[in-house]
Amino acid sequence: MIAFWAMPLLAVAAMAAPADTIHQYCVPCHNERLKTGGLVLAGLDPAHADSHAEVWEKVIRKLQSNAMPPVGMPQPNEAARNELIGSLETQLDRAAAGHPNPGRPILHRMNRAEYGNAIRDLLALKVDASTLLPPDDSAYGFDNISDVLGVSPALQEQYLSAALKIGALAVGDPHTTPGSETFRIPEDLSQNQHIEGMPLGTIGGSRFLYNFPLDAEYVLQAKLYRTNLNIMRGLEVAHQAEFSIDGTRVYLTTVGGPKDLDALFAQPTDAGDAVDARLRVRVPVKAGPHEVAVTFLEGPEMVAPDRLQPYLRSSVDNFDWGGLPHYQTLAITGPFAPTGPGNTPSRRRIFVCRPTGAADETPCARKILGTLARRAYRQPVSDADMRTLMSFYQAGRRDGGFEGGIEEGLQRILASPKFVFRVERDPAKPGPPVYRISDLELASRLSFFLWSSIPDDELLNAAIKGTLSDPATLEREVRRMLADPKAEALTKNFAGQWLHLRNVTNILPNSDLFPDFDDNLREAFRTETEMLFDSIVREDRNVVDLMTADYTFVNERLARHYGIPDIYGSRFRRVHLTDDARRGLLGQGSILATTSHAERTSPVLRGKWVLENILDAPVPPPPPDVPPLKAPAEGEKPKSMREQMTEHRANPACAVCHKIMDPIGFAMENFDAVGAWRTRDASGPIDASGQLADGTKIDGVVSLRDALVAHPDRFVSTLTEKLMTYGLGRGVAYYDMPVVRGIVRDAAQQNYRFSSIVLGIVRSAPFQMRMRNVEAEADVRKDVRK
Repeated sequence: MIAFWAMPLLAVAAMAAPADTIHQYCVPCHNERLKTGGLVLAGLDPAHADSHAEVWEKVIRKLQSNAMPPVGMPQPNEAARNELIGSLETQLDRAAAGHPNPGRPILHRMNRAEYGNAIRDLLALKVDASTLLPPDDSAYGFDNISDVLGVSPALQEQYLSAALKIGALAVGDPHTTPGSETFRIPEDLSQNQHIEGMPLGTIGGSRFLYNFPLDAEYVLQAKLYRTNLNIMRGLEVAHQAEFSIDGTRVYLTTVGGPKDLDALFAQPTDAGDAVDARLRVRVPVKAGPHEVAVTFLEGPEMVAPDRLQPYLRSSVDNFDWGGLPHYQTLAITGPFAPTGPGNTPSRRRIFVCRPTGAADETPCARKILGTLARRAYRQPVSDADMRTLMSFYQAGRRDGGFEGGIEEGLQRILASPKFVFRVERDPAKPGPPVYRISDLELASRLSFFLWSSIPDDELLNAAIKGTLSDPATLEREVRRMLADPKAEALTKNFAGQWLHLRNVTNILPNSDLFPDFDDNLREAFRTETEMLFDSIVREDRNVVDLMTADYTFVNERLARHYGIPDIYGSRFRRVHLTDDARRGLLGQGSILATTSHAERTSPVLRGKWVLENILDAPVPPPPPDVPPLKAPAEGEKPKSMREQMTEHRANPACAVCHKIMDPIGFAMENFDAVGAWRTRDASGPIDASGQLADGTKIDGVVSLRDALVAHPDRFVSTLTEKLMTYGLGRGVAYYDMPVVRGIVRDAAQQNYRFSSIVLGIVRSAPFQMRMRNVEAEADVRKDVRK
């Protein structure tokens, strides 16, 4: 039994242990003389970590990822490492609790995705914002970071132009002049099968959502792909080409057959032009959003005649004029002979009243514009706001009547800084430097976090009443919003950037090495991972299931690629995985293909992806003069990827990072550059063995995954940081890390459910509080250091 008098001595010894660890394993490199990595730890006392919080947060991150001490250098044992980490975290968390520092995001402009969603929710109008606004810059992995959402005169002009176009489209401007929009179909889309979402009994083609501005006639013009010699493909036999709107056929014609084939041999270019002319029709269409599709009717003629088809992709050879026809473009032109604005969803949303006479017009206009402005500005509308809007209404009414006035008023709303920007103003009265934001500001933060859009009426009403900040109300609203279909924005925008799913579009494998790869598979990759993430959100599952899920979502094309039997058709469905290698993100084609090169795998890219997105251990950029891997000389036996990387790591400057990255990437080498399973490559059997930075031995993707989730809090912490960065619209700084750790600890009590992490972020000081000004922020930081 330990004597009571010995207790203080034991406590002193325990407190000294972290200092001993730092002195023994860190200071030899991080001292005043060497200053390795620009970091000096000599003279810093880990027992007072809060006095140099930024430095010690860096130390914690390096220790947790086993990046320091470097591989090959003396290492503390696991107990000493954990004791040091725990001691530093305890002190930093305690100091942060007494001096919250929520940061101060600057003026936040709507990015392109948010703008499109806001128009959808404000006006019941889906627009392709990519055709109206340029791409946004990104930072910290996301394109909603306020620091990089700058404003230039050219960008202001584009927002104004977008407001004018959208206002005219939403109201149904009778002066709309005919225009044309062309939709392109990827050349590598296999059109020898049914396409998901297309009418049953059809093969190939594609479908597009188009907003028809007026009740009028429109010209639909499709064109078929031609070979590199300008010869139209697939005219050997007759095919029935169908145009449909909202699933209803509006045109049917025949392309191909003996007559077209004879013309093809006589005048190849003229024959193709004649077929294109036949794929043109002028039809009356009601105003509003409609789905326009071009396809071929399924039939025996839709099988390539007497021709071998060794590949899953139906358009491999750009010189082959045989096989099946493939659609290339669909152009929609109009309106012609308009008859009126129609009864569109946007008009029903806008015109909440109808004047019965001239005396009713002004009150009705005030009601319409006031209702729209309240939602668009995310706050009650002031008298000054209404005076501005009504002046635009009156100007528009003079030339265009009541609806012309409403159109100009709407355009003014959409061009207003109060719509395009999220502004959080400091309180007028002096007060403490850190303050709680208003309920209205909280509503905007919440809606742009979970929906990438403006608040709906229910959320806005709670904010106006001042009840949103009530903990029970706030939790109820968060859960309601996560269950809303608009929460798909978390999948499209958050997961799309965190997991690099937006890069799937750019996957272009070497078609000589991977001739089966097509756009059908590319889209299936993206859909699979989006549906997995969405299932975590909708079912409120443990977020670690992203790494370990024993289920996935496939259609026939993806199932064939993975070797999953008995899956037929283009519809995606949930399936149980019997192959452990395919479980979770590390077994999905979207991740594996985006971290490969066009002609080969890349252990470096895969290892870097895992370190940065699963373990939150950023990898420094490579030196500028790193040579590419050497290609084998003619007649030389190909070297395995491991052999090539061994030569590459001969440079000591490269070896430090590669020792951490490469074992992770090698563990995934059984997946080729397009995510298909293999046991051999050109050099021989795959060797997927290795050793992680912490000494854990692995042999393939299954043991790698097991090692990564052995400490689930590491992955959950990474997800929390990424989600907080996205939710705050700013980078997570060292002073946010105590908050992140608190959210992870609390989420552990809820089995790491997705909602527990979201609620933890929403309840946190960085989300609900704000710094008054830059000087006040500096004062708070000084207080923390004291």
